[in-house]
Parts: sequence; C-alpha cells; structure tokens
Amino acid sequence: MAAGSVSIVEYFTEDEGYKCGYCKGASSNYSNGMWAHTMTVQDYQDLIDRGWRRSGMYVYKPVMNRTCCPQYAIRCHILDFKLAKSSKKVLKKMTRFLFKGEGAKGDGIEPMDSYNEDIGIGHQPATCTSEVNIDLEKPLKIVSLEEIPKSAEVLENPQTDSADDNRDPGQKHSSAEANDSTESCKSVPKPGRGADPNKPPCRKAKDVRRERKLKKLLQKQQQIEMADVSQHQETSCDSPNTLLLQHRAPQANQPKSLEEFISESLSPDAVHQLEVRLVRSSPPNSQFTATFQESYQVYKRYQMAIHKDPPDKPTEQQYTRFLCQSPLQAENPPDGPDSGYGSFHQQYWLDGKIIAVGVIDILPRCVSSVYLYYDPDYAFLSLGVYSAVREIAFTTELQKTVPDLCYYYMGFYIHSCPKMKYKGQYHPSYLLCPETYIWVPIEKCKTKLDQSKYSRLNEDPSAEDENSLQNLNKVLILYRNTVMPYNIYRKRQKRVNDEAAVQQYASLVGQTCAERMVLYRN
Repeated sequence: MAAGSVSIVEYFTEDEGYKCGYCKGASSNYSNGMWAHTMTVQDYQDLIDRGWRRSGMYVYKPVMNRTCCPQYAIRCHILDFKLAKSSKKVLKKMTRFLFKGEGAKGDGIEPMDSYNEDIGIGHQPATCTSEVNIDLEKPLKIVSLEEIPKSAEVLENPQTDSADDNRDPGQKHSSAEANDSTESCKSVPKPGRGADPNKPPCRKAKDVRRERKLKKLLQKQQQIEMADVSQHQETSCDSPNTLLLQHRAPQANQPKSLEEFISESLSPDAVHQLEVRLVRSSPPNSQFTATFQESYQVYKRYQMAIHKDPPDKPTEQQYTRFLCQSPLQAENPPDGPDSGYGSFHQQYWLDGKIIAVGVIDILPRCVSSVYLYYDPDYAFLSLGVYSAVREIAFTTELQKTVPDLCYYYMGFYIHSCPKMKYKGQYHPSYLLCPETYIWVPIEKCKTKLDQSKYSRLNEDPSAEDENSLQNLNKVLILYRNTVMPYNIYRKRQKRVNDEAAVQQYASLVGQTCAERMVLYRN
C-alpha cells in the first residue's frame, strides 16, 4: 500500500499559550496540534468527532479545560433542520435582490458575517519545522506484519532517508507540504494565458449532470406550485405530492422548507442570476485553476475590509496555504457522492462573477464548513448566513445518495464569545462533550455554559470516553521510513524517551485513529 493511502501526521508537544482572537488575551489560548502530511477522509471524520479541526494542513484541538475561550465542536442534524426566522429573513432578502435588484449596499455587517469562521481569527496555523521527507506515492517499509493491524499494512520497498540530512533545519514546511505548495503555485494561470475571464470555465460532465438534476427537481416543484394555484384543489394524504403541496395550502399552515425558499430565487426571469458551483480545491481541478485569481482577489478584499488586514498580508501564498492546501485525500468510492470526498470550494457566481466562496470538506458522515469569504460590496446580503443555509441544503442533497452523510459541521461554538454564539441558531444543533465525546443537544448545554465556560456536557456521570487509549504498543510509528508498532519503535529508538509525547498524541486522537494513522518520529 502506498503512503498516500494512510494518514501520516507529525505531533507537536508545545505547551505555550498564544494570542486569542476572541477575548484578545495575549497568551491565554492553548491547543494541541499536529501537521498532517496526508490524511484519509475517514480519519479526519473520526478526529473532528473528537474535537479536532484543520486549518490548512495543520490539525489542532483546543485544550478545553485550560484555554481562555473553550471551543466546542458543533454540528446540525440536517434531516430535522428547521429554519430560524433570522435565516428566513436572509433568504427573502436574497430573493428580493435577485428578482427586483432591491438591496441597499453598505448596510451594516452582521456579527456572523464578520466572524464567519473560527480558524480565521481564533487560531493561527503553526508552521511545520520537521525534516521529514515523505514521498506519498511510494510504498513504505514494514517491520512486522504480525504486529501491525491489517488496515495499516504497507508494502516492503524501503526508501532512503538521505535527503533528510541535506534539509535546512530552519525550513518552515516539510518537503511533502512544500511540494504541494509548489504544485499549487504552478497551477495558477499566468497573465494572458488560460481561460477567457469573460466566459465561464469549462465544467466536468458529472457536475453538469448534477446541476441539471437539481434544476429538473426545482422545475418540477415550480410546475406543481403552478398547478396547485390554477386548480385551487386540496390533495389527500395518500397523494405522492402531499409533502410538496402541503405548505402551499393556507389551511395547513405549514412552514416553507429551505429547498422551497431557495427554488423561489432560481428563476431565469430574475434580474440577477445566482449560481453555486462546486470545485475541488485539493488536488485542484481545472475549474479551480481557471478561477484561482478571481477567487483570490475576492479573498484579499474580504480580509482587508472585514478583518482589517494590511494589503501585504493576504498574499497568494498565505491564501493557498490557508484555504487551498488540504491534507485530505481525494476519494471517489462507488457508494459515495458524485463529487467524491475531500476538500472543495463552493463558488457563488452572481451575473458571471464570483462574489463569495465557501471552503468545505465533504466527509463520510458530514459536510464540514471550513471558512467563508465574500466580496465586501455584497455584505448587505448577509452572505455568512446565506452560505450556511445553502451548505445545509447541499448536505441534504448529498444525503439522498449517501444516507450516512446527514450532518453539517459548523466548526466551533464559543459560548463565552457573543459574536460566535450565532451558530446555535441552526436547529437542531449539538455540542461535543469534551470528556466523553458524546453529542449533546445545545439546549441542554447552555445553562451549564452560562455558569462555567468549561463544562462536561454529558449529563451521565458514569459515562466515559469509549475510544480512550487502551494499548500504547499498538500505536503506529513511522521511523526512518519504516512503519512499526510503538513497542518495536521503543526498542529501536534508544536516544530519546518520547513515550509521554506519543501517549499524549494517542490519548487525544483515540485508540482507533492511533492504530490506523501513522505518527512520524525522527
């Protein structure tokens, strides 16, 4: 098995606090982190279900009982999703703008827009200073098949470590990450070359088919609505279209669904045309490459206007490292979504130009929202809220073909920060207990969090972490380009006793991931 088919991480044992982007504490924010050279979507799914979160290639987990502003993982169950009044207001505002061009530019920016995602202000991704040199396309050597789980078996064909000795110790990133960065930079079209900016980029056939399918569904809903209005007749409970028509019957008094709100605004007769396109960002596909510069310019304007960054801070390199590079491997199983799993950008095109981009990860059980940035000229449309409900609608579409994919992850909920409490408005939402890693309805958590910033959210006092570390010897280690269980590594590596660091890592990722992922040690 090639190295690229397993997760390879490098854990950092730093114990120093850093500046908090929420309460502005100088050194009161604490987290554990690791550099992910490559990672499977299943491993990342299991990690975020233990409170981890990625920022580019860096994956971190807040030290909940120590940090100044505890960050609780939050997710929404999309099958039971109910639109809040504030979200309906935003959807109606977008519909009025698209149909009539109504909207006062320069309106005040809502808190959820300027603080759309936590990784942009609350955590600065650390740089990787290791000297690990991993060719992700080549197999790794294995020590003992008997002592390594089958899920982590790799073929014998060792690669030398000679390149490591020539590396500059002060280099910021590993060669694997650096190679990714170089490829990303090469993929940026040069001035005067590439696709015509005045024309929409070429699109993959499967993306076109998916869009056609959605349009047909929306057209069918509109046709049903027109038939209902013209005939003025009620439908019986046995009718197959009852659920679609019920909300339009005044006597039923049923709320309009999210899909119906969105379909109302997607009309060819509207003054403005809005289209949402999904492009794979890692590895970048042709659509991503063709629109890179336009997308980056929107990001730069957003950072300068919303986060008050100086013009020289949001560089192409910073943008690529922060929002384009991802450790997640692109996977396309036959029973998965048409788009496949991995990291993507959802581009919001208004009248032929990008006005917003939502960075998301599509995982086996969820769509995970990473970041949103938008053109400040369209802040009056409350794009932070609008993009969130569109991503929930997108998750709902994916769930129709992948039943297990039924959650929308919104990053972190910070009860002690008023500007980050807005995420609780998406109902029903659940917070992750930081001790037992059980999801608890947010309504049961708020009283506890009002009393204390940090709280064990699980109400069962006898409950424990079911995936806690049980056997350190089964933790997989990558040492001198060879994969081995920890008990063999401990015998071979006699220079430094790093058992405490390995045990801390394994405790944080859990026994399952510790046996499946590969921890690099030098």
